[in-house]
Amino acid sequence: MLIATPNSQWLNRVTCGLLLSAGGLGLSQPAAADFLADSKAGLEARNFYFNRDFRQDSASQSKQEEWAQGFLLRYESGFTEGTVGVGIDAIGMLGLKLDSSADRSGTGLLKRNKEAPRAAQDEYGEMGLTAKLRASNSVLKLGTLQPRLPTVQANDSRLLPQTFQGGHLNSLEIAGLTFDAGQLKQVSQRDSSDSEDLSITSGAARAISGGGTQNSDEFNFAGATYKWNSNLATGYNYGNLDGFYKQHIFTVLHTLPLGDKQSLKTDMRYARSTDEGNSNVDNKAFGAMFTYAFSGHALGVGYQSMSGDTGYAYINGTDPFLVNYVQIGDFANKDETSWQARYDFNFASVGIPGLTFMTR
Repeated sequence: MLIATPNSQWLNRVTCGLLLSAGGLGLSQPAAADFLADSKAGLEARNFYFNRDFRQDSASQSKQEEWAQGFLLRYESGFTEGTVGVGIDAIGMLGLKLDSSADRSGTGLLKRNKEAPRAAQDEYGEMGLTAKLRASNSVLKLGTLQPRLPTVQANDSRLLPQTFQGGHLNSLEIAGLTFDAGQLKQVSQRDSSDSEDLSITSGAARAISGGGTQNSDEFNFAGATYKWNSNLATGYNYGNLDGFYKQHIFTVLHTLPLGDKQSLKTDMRYARSTDEGNSNVDNKAFGAMFTYAFSGHALGVGYQSMSGDTGYAYINGTDPFLVNYVQIGDFANKDETSWQARYDFNFASVGIPGLTFMTR
C-alpha cells in the first residue's frame, strides 16, 4: 500500500493489524483452502498512444503526444471460513515511457519529472494492498480502493488507474437493496505514484472557490440502490468532501423491453450540491439519457443542464457522474446546457465478441 503522509498512517496501522490478525489465526486447512481456492489473479497489459493537437496561436503548447506501455497485476484472495471471513486484495502497477518529449508531455499517461516538470519520467509504478472482512452478505474493505459510485468514480481513462486510500462497506443484506458507505482519506492520481490529500475540481468557468481551503483529508459517502425488478432500479447517494461541499444524488434506471431483441433504456440523474466551510458551491445538475437498442445497435440521445451559482462539484481527478461526460469535457460549468447523440455497435451480434464501436 502506498502510505506517504502522516495523515494516512492510521490506515496503514489498521490494514497491517488486520493482516497480522489473519496470519495469527492459525488457519485451519478448510479455512486456508477457501482462502486460496477462491483466489484469482490476472495480468493486464495496456498499450496507450495519445495525441491531442491544440491548433491555436494562443496555446502555450502546440500539441500533446505520448506513447506508453502499462502493466496491471491484480490479486484477489478468497475469504477464510467462519462468522467473519478475512481476505486480502493486491494490485501492482507499472508504467513505461515509449515516446515523449518536454514539448509534447502532459497527456496524463506518464508521471512528470520533478527535476524537469515538463518532461515525463521513464517509468513509474505503485503497489496497493486491501484488507477485507466478510460477514453474511456484507464486505468491508480497508486500504487501496477504486470506488465506482455516483458520488465518487475513480478515473481509469489513461495508462494506469486512479486509486484511493480509505474504507468501503458494501452490504447486500436485503434482497434487491445495495448499500454502500465509507470514507476516503488520500488519492494517487492516474499519472502519479504519490499519495496526496483530496481537492475539488475547479476552473474559471465553473466559478467554484474553496474560500482559501486547498485540500481535504476526508470524503465521506453513503448510498443505497434498490432494484424493484429486473427492469427498474432507483437510488440515493450522499457525498461530503470536508471543507468543500455536500452532495445529494438521485437516480432512476429503467429498461423497457420492446420484443425481438429491442429495448428502450432510460437513465435519469439529479444532483444537488451545496457549500461547506468557506466554499461557494451551489449547483443543481439534471441529466437524462434515452437509448434505443436493437440487434447489437444502440442509438442514444442525452440532455444535461446546470443551474445555480456554480458548476458541478466533484473530487479532482475523478469522473463526474453526469450523462454527458466525455473524455475531453464534462459540460458541467456554471449555467451550461448540453445535448448529445450517440451510436454504439456490439460486434458480438455478428460473431466477434469483445469488439465494440462507439461514436458521438
